[in-house]
Amino acid sequence: MSKSSKKLGRRSVALLWLVAVAIVIGVLIAIEQIPVLYLLATLALVALLLLVAYSDLESVGRGDHEEAAG
Repeated sequence: MSKSSKKLGRRSVALLWLVAVAIVIGVLIAIEQIPVLYLLATLALVALLLLVAYSDLESVGRGDHEEAAG
């Protein structure tokens, strides 16, 4: 088997993360641990805001998008 067939694609990894997070949220709701759910949601939001704050959006150009589309 080739090396690429063993590796998961980006969509598969994203789907696995989505399923894992959904299971964790479902379990936390089922066992009524809403404060823990609030804490995790707050930490996730802070992480997302930090990711956006430190991302280098100025160097992202529209040239790549236009070349791929046209």
